[in-house]
Amino acid sequence: MTSMGARYTKRLAYWTAVLFVLWLLLSESFNVLHMAVGLAAAFLVASLRSELRVDRTLVIRWWSALLYAPWLFSRMLLSAVHISYLILHPRLPIKPVLFRHRANLGSEEAVLLMGNSITLTPGTVTVEADKEELIVHALDEKSTEDVASQRLETMVARVFPAGGGQG
Repeated sequence: MTSMGARYTKRLAYWTAVLFVLWLLLSESFNVLHMAVGLAAAFLVASLRSELRVDRTLVIRWWSALLYAPWLFSRMLLSAVHISYLILHPRLPIKPVLFRHRANLGSEEAVLLMGNSITLTPGTVTVEADKEELIVHALDEKSTEDVASQRLETMVARVFPAGGGQG
C-alpha cells in the first residue's frame, strides 16, 4: 500500500472510530442492531468527509465569538417574549414580512453564522442565503429590527477578521 493510501486508511479508521464513539455516547443504546447502524453511519460519514479538501483555514476572533453567544441568547429571549405576546394577544397582530438583506460580511462562513442566527431567533427564519444576500421571513416588522438595523450583521462581523474570515 502506498503512503498516500495508508494515510487515507488511517484517517478513515480514525474518523470512523471517533464518530462511532460519539454515536454510542449520544444514543446510549448498546444492542447489536443499533450499534451496527451506528458503525455503518460513522463509516459513511467518515468516508464522505475524507474526500473533502479544504484550501483555507477559518480564522475567527475567539473573544468576539465568546461575547457573541450570550448576546445572541439575549436576543433570542427577547424575541421569544415578543412572539409570545403576539401569539397570546386576542387580535393576533401578526403581519408576516419577507425581505432581502444585503450582507457585506466578506465570507461564506460569516453569512452562514448570520443566517443561522436569524433562524435561531424566534419569529424569523432565513429562507435563502448566498454570499451577498439573505432572504428572511419574519412574523412582524418588529422581528426584523436586528437584521434591518445592521445590529446582527455588526455583531457577526466582529467574530470574523476584516479579511473575510480566511487565513
